[in-house]
Amino acid sequence: MSGHDSKYFSTTKKGEIPELKEELNSQYKDKRKDAVKKVIAAMTVGKDVSSLFTDVVNCMQTENLELKKLVYLYLINYAKSQPDLAILAVNTFVKDSQDPNPLIRALAVRTMGCIRVDKITEYLCDPLQRCLKDDDPYVRKTAAICVAKLYDINAELVEDRGFLEALKDLISDNNPMVVANAVAALAEIQDSSVRPIFEITSHTLSKLLTALNECTEWGQVFILDSLSRYKAADAREAENIVERVTPRLQHANCAVVLSAVKIILLQMELITSTDVVRNLCKKMAPPLVTLLSAEPEIQYVALRNINLIVQKRPTILAHEIKVFFCKYNDPIYVKMEKLEIMIKLASDRNIDQVLLEFKEYATEVDVDFVRKAVRAIGRCAIKLERAAERCISVLLELIKIKVNYVVQEAIIVIKDIFRRYPNTYESIIATLCESLDTLDEPEAKASMIWIIGEYAERIDNADELLESFLETFPEEPALVQLQLLTATVKLFLKKPTEGPQQMIQAVLNNATVETDNPDLRDRAYIYWRLLSTDPEAAKDVVLAEKPVISDDSNQLDSSLLDELLANISTLSSVYHKPPESFVSRVKAAPRADDEEFADTGETGYSESPSQGVDGASPSSSVGTSSNVPVKHLGAASPPAAAMPDLLGDLMGMDNAIVPVDEPAAPSGPPLPVLLPSTTGQGLQISAQLTRRDGQIYYDISFENGTQSVLDGFMIQFNKNTFGLAAGEPLKVAPLQPGASARTLLQMVPFQNISPGAPNSLLQVAVKNNQQPVWYFNDKIPLHVFFVEDGKMERTSFLEGWKSLPDDHEFTKEFPGSVISSIDATVERLAASNVFFIAKRKNANMDVLYLSAKMPRGIPFLIEITAVVGVPGVKCAVKTANKEMVPLFFESMEALTK
Repeated sequence: MSGHDSKYFSTTKKGEIPELKEELNSQYKDKRKDAVKKVIAAMTVGKDVSSLFTDVVNCMQTENLELKKLVYLYLINYAKSQPDLAILAVNTFVKDSQDPNPLIRALAVRTMGCIRVDKITEYLCDPLQRCLKDDDPYVRKTAAICVAKLYDINAELVEDRGFLEALKDLISDNNPMVVANAVAALAEIQDSSVRPIFEITSHTLSKLLTALNECTEWGQVFILDSLSRYKAADAREAENIVERVTPRLQHANCAVVLSAVKIILLQMELITSTDVVRNLCKKMAPPLVTLLSAEPEIQYVALRNINLIVQKRPTILAHEIKVFFCKYNDPIYVKMEKLEIMIKLASDRNIDQVLLEFKEYATEVDVDFVRKAVRAIGRCAIKLERAAERCISVLLELIKIKVNYVVQEAIIVIKDIFRRYPNTYESIIATLCESLDTLDEPEAKASMIWIIGEYAERIDNADELLESFLETFPEEPALVQLQLLTATVKLFLKKPTEGPQQMIQAVLNNATVETDNPDLRDRAYIYWRLLSTDPEAAKDVVLAEKPVISDDSNQLDSSLLDELLANISTLSSVYHKPPESFVSRVKAAPRADDEEFADTGETGYSESPSQGVDGASPSSSVGTSSNVPVKHLGAASPPAAAMPDLLGDLMGMDNAIVPVDEPAAPSGPPLPVLLPSTTGQGLQISAQLTRRDGQIYYDISFENGTQSVLDGFMIQFNKNTFGLAAGEPLKVAPLQPGASARTLLQMVPFQNISPGAPNSLLQVAVKNNQQPVWYFNDKIPLHVFFVEDGKMERTSFLEGWKSLPDDHEFTKEFPGSVISSIDATVERLAASNVFFIAKRKNANMDVLYLSAKMPRGIPFLIEITAVVGVPGVKCAVKTANKEMVPLFFESMEALTK
């Protein structure tokens, strides 16, 4: 709709639906068009206009392209909830797919592909077959994508009707955009299949390289990404591919540039000529540098990719280190990435420039950035032996500034430098000891204590220095206690005089009798036994020569690095994690004749956007879009109207499942993080509502990532739909730095009820004595209110179902949910007081009947329909408590995921 169409959103008349019905059936074209616009506007803001389905479909028979597009948009949205009525539109779709206007032909096929209703899918095949061979390239390219959508709905149908072969034929099309869409569709299908579908041969290779020059930018990305999977036969073919792809490096779109870089890097592995490789490195530098002049978000993505590239081929950007110098207005996340790359590119030739930059950064205002800059100086010292002395002198200059956190970070890195270059720079220890009083961070304290213990024989007053730490031994974090224990033993072994003897006695006593830390206690007992039985053996153990630490700037394992480089320009290269660690995609189930794939259980990875056209109405959708392809279910689910008849034989149902009377004890998965430490200035809060023994609790965990003790924790809940409030004060002991605490807070319902439509929002405020008040949002899962006596007898269930009118029945699809085992699902639901009543088979689907009850006696009568192991669960519910239905579906979706 255009800008002046905003008027369609402002209808507030009482009889809106009847009025729209009348306008949709008007004899005047303009009036009908206006009415459809109003319907779409209402649908967009979440109103239910599904009752106008037949009237809107009647407007399909029009020559007006704008009106046709609007009607098709409406159809996509409501066809799933009105599958029987959607069939009315099929004839028009089929007719439109043969329209003289190519735009209408493409629109018809595209819309049919978006409507995920089995009956319509059957009618789609013939028009799709025609459109794949259409004279107009726009229609062919639309049809290509439609094949991928159809494969997602029904993979068997696509293979049986030969659509995959038709797609492969389109790779030889004379229109580059058709080629690009065919490649995109085949790549998408390959991602959701366990069998090889799309393999590039030397014949298709030349076709794709030819199409590359004339495609739009996203077409180029699709083709380049597919080419990156091709392994060249020899160095000559690799050089040919690189030569054809290199012009893409000049493209304005950074996605094209990164995809081209990916191919060049992969093919460079096969190229043997050093001159060719050197030239390619020179050609790749300017486009990568250009990416750093984009907006910060793109800079960040580019930097994360460059970080990987310089680990594999540092020569590409070896002379470009200046472009990674931080600008004053760079966001912190860009600065941090630039620092990482500068460390990787630092060399004896440029270290002076780099150190000047780092020294400048160490005086900035952002504490995290300053720390990282100081640590970067230390990492450069460890990486470059010849530059270590210059790095040390810069660190000493920073220590003299006497900024507390700079001093502490400097001591941490100097400890590593001592480990890297033993017996070289110990003359600076005296300078470090001057800063002893200012240390308050565990890691800095531990580093200083390690230095004192390691070089006790060179420090005259080592015993006094350690003694100053021992006074607070019981209160120190575990990291510091462990270092103190070892340093005191080292001191005793090096200077076995009276002072150290008393110290070792006090420390061992503290670390064995007065601690509940098993690591500390075990180490203390080992030292105690060594010292009392064989002091020489103790020397061999405690004063053994330590392995020299190495440079960690290229910390990625080579096989992981190669995998990440093969995924450049995807999320994988931004996260620096292989795709399977954060994306799982269920492959389309194999057909019955594919025995060898039957039990592979493989998962793959796809970057396709989630299907946003599943047909849930805007008002009822509760975040159900999913990337998981839904396998064709064979028989369609029974329409809602037929439910009472289906329940008629409830008594004669399959009793394979024994009803679960007692809820299983809920397992304790990690709690969701609600206040990350980045927002909470080091404090991280994780929590969720839970029900135990008929009582609602707030299971809440605190993690102290700050440098100080946090105490005086209090919690308050804002008014909410269920009036949930704390039933007791929050009990959290003072939280030491680095420590965490988890507690169950008893909750009481119906204390503080907020007016308005029910919703699941829970607003929480938490404070402590050291920090400001933290506010965060949580969700109230409806199942925490399901009572323990919610199980119904079969006869009561059947009577309840029949007695409730049809307008009390609601249905929702959960495309992202999957039932892998009926028994496990029933047990999991019972643990949340959703009780099994009966089950039966309907074609290849399992239908479960269950009941749940709210505290005030209002039951939910539930029917769940699914194919075991196949994504996609259908949930129907009948209840007198209509206003709670959206929250009920939200809860059931969470429980079946």
